[in-house]
Amino acid sequence: MSGIAVGLSRWFTVFSYDRRGHGDSGDTRPYAVEREAEDLDAVIAARTPAITRLALWEPPYHVDETAPRLPRDFPVQLDGLVSAGRRAEAVELFLVRAAEASPKDVAAMRGQPFWAAMEASARSLAYEAFVMGPDNALPVGLLGGITQPTLVLNGADSPAWMRRAGEAVAGAIPGAVHRVLEGQVHYVAPEAIVPELLEFLITA
Repeated sequence: MSGIAVGLSRWFTVFSYDRRGHGDSGDTRPYAVEREAEDLDAVIAARTPAITRLALWEPPYHVDETAPRLPRDFPVQLDGLVSAGRRAEAVELFLVRAAEASPKDVAAMRGQPFWAAMEASARSLAYEAFVMGPDNALPVGLLGGITQPTLVLNGADSPAWMRRAGEAVAGAIPGAVHRVLEGQVHYVAPEAIVPELLEFLITA
């Protein structure tokens, strides 16, 4: 269980599920974003019929020219590399193009113990790209239909385009609140985010 889940579990029953193609979950092909939504709906319906609040961490939409420029067939490229048995290349492509890691940094990652796990979940990177859609465009209409109280969080030390994306998401969801956590990057420290989540989730 992640540090965030542990921190919240003192006050809430926490479910951390493996999405399709992640962890211990299966990966029935062919993939479709709609199946992801159905999976989540099934998990939610098993406990309660509704989501009452949303907390979002750094939604990676591209809302200005400073965001990474991705080819429109980016998900297909990633999926094709994995299907061809070139998982390491798929991970490298995602890291360099989407996460803006330098080739030098990626080369260093290849020698780390966590690299094997990244290769094992390489196909899920294509799924992430399929979920985001072409150009990671902000789905203003979809966001505008959200009626639940929503908190959007960003790290102050994350790339500026991510913070602007968070602001745009909060601006598109009626009544949403945007907060920036000082000293935090995308891989946020549990001790920084858990208090923010507790305040939001407990407040009536």
